[in-house]
Amino acid sequence: MNAPDDQRHMARALQLAARGLYTTDPNPRVGCVLVKDGKVVGTGWHEYAGGPHAEINALAQAGSAAAGATAYVSLEPCCHQGRTPQCTAALIKAGVRRVVIAMQDPNPLVGGEGASLLQAAGIAVQSGVLADEARRLNPGFDLRMRSGRPWVRCKLAMSLDGRTAMASGESQWITGSAARRDVHRLRARSSAIMTGIGTVLADDPSLTARLDDADAAEVKQPLRVVLDSRLRLPASARLLGLPGETLVVTGEDAAAARFGDAAVSVVRVPVASGRLDLAAVLQQLGSLEINEVHVEAGATLSGALLQAGLVDELVIYMAPHIMGDAARGLFALPGLERMADRVQLAITDIRAVGQDWRITATVKQ
Repeated sequence: MNAPDDQRHMARALQLAARGLYTTDPNPRVGCVLVKDGKVVGTGWHEYAGGPHAEINALAQAGSAAAGATAYVSLEPCCHQGRTPQCTAALIKAGVRRVVIAMQDPNPLVGGEGASLLQAAGIAVQSGVLADEARRLNPGFDLRMRSGRPWVRCKLAMSLDGRTAMASGESQWITGSAARRDVHRLRARSSAIMTGIGTVLADDPSLTARLDDADAAEVKQPLRVVLDSRLRLPASARLLGLPGETLVVTGEDAAAARFGDAAVSVVRVPVASGRLDLAAVLQQLGSLEINEVHVEAGATLSGALLQAGLVDELVIYMAPHIMGDAARGLFALPGLERMADRVQLAITDIRAVGQDWRITATVKQ
């Protein structure tokens, strides 16, 4: 195979991997394409956690045609026994002659060992084909394996003049229906949806992922996470009565029994100056195998996460209207007074979503 062919087949593997966007959590999204004599003989993707991995599904489709084929895999094949068998052993047994990998598995149980085992079996291995694209598909899994904490995506909606709510707190709706549907897709791909107690008390949100297309039946509701330092969450809160589970993170000693029959867990983390230790919150979520956290919160929590360097990605929906200087801003950032104090962003994507614009940015380190 030449380089263009390798990229073309790996692009197809990544397309397949994306089909598990809503279903593989806490596992990564992985796709596999088997090619022999220039023809695709098998395809597969990891469909759900606990189910066969992408390589196993592709090998099953290819059957005996896998012998002598090249396998294109968006993540290094696993070499440890988990809930499913080792993919390296399956590829070796099938007689695959070459394996092209997009990115090395950041899981320390693999971390290059999978590729080494394939090479020891006489299989040619090439890594790094469309690695950046593969990493963008699994930012949370990648970060959690390397640092112990999940990827934090902070979603906000604002007017053209950067306002997120009127002075009264009224904010429904800043953006149009197309943007709101888009937000639900972001929620659905996330492991958890996080907000602060202020938002819960003010808006009584649902914090659920609601899709109106063919993917809707596949969505597992993300864990709802409420940061509530003084444990003020009322048992009557709407989110407690909806499908899915809720985690309350607090600084108080309390038992989940106070919420009755609701599917609620309560964990305690350190508090400093009356606020939860946000780094400790994220480490706690990482220990629960949370890959991607979708934040929908007010200016206080959003600003605190940003100032703590804990926001990995901002997704801002900008609506074509003006709300005036008395309206509320996006972030509470005390101490930010000079131009040199600005938070520098790198815009990675801008696109129209209905009548609104979606701006995606990362924070420059």
